[in-house]
Amino acid sequence: MPAIIQDNTSMQVLMLGFMNEEALAKTQNEKRVTFFSRSKNRLWTKGETSGNFFTVVDIKEDCDNDTILIKVIPKGPACHTGAVTCFEAPSQPPTSGGGDARSVPSQWEGKGGSCFLYELEQTISQRIDSNDENSYTNKLFKRGVNKVAQKVGEEAVELVIEAKDNDINLFKNEAADLLYHFLILLKAKNVKLEEVEKVLMERKK
Repeated sequence: MPAIIQDNTSMQVLMLGFMNEEALAKTQNEKRVTFFSRSKNRLWTKGETSGNFFTVVDIKEDCDNDTILIKVIPKGPACHTGAVTCFEAPSQPPTSGGGDARSVPSQWEGKGGSCFLYELEQTISQRIDSNDENSYTNKLFKRGVNKVAQKVGEEAVELVIEAKDNDINLFKNEAADLLYHFLILLKAKNVKLEEVEKVLMERKK
């Protein structure tokens, strides 16, 4: 039966594969997604050659018991083309270097919606956790939470200034800068974007 693979953090659909009973059992036992290849007539574990494994978080069947939904933590891109998912064109995450956050959105062209913010949050975390010495993100983070918070304040002021003018492009760029630095501040405070989202959802109730 078909198995839909979904990123547990961003909720983005990553790919569609197929499973038989043996593949499902192996997936459940090893906590790594294994499919059944209909063309090669054998089992294959996602990442067995690329290293881009899917770590299983949850497995559910649909109401008709003919499709499986598997939420995963992906290690690397899902698609063989290098794209984050099999449902978009190949793209690369933001490159390190350069202090202007405005370079970030352009390099994620094609991604949209809240999923992109979660992807960007993951990239920021990777830059910091790997201690990338060439990364502006990591350099700012290492200066401490006070410096990160100060930068967020500066970006907020710049956004307010642009809001008073009529250049919508500058306004959007300053808004992007603020969101980018806000995500670094969340990392510095060890808070996930999802947690902030939950607060807003509770307020909606």
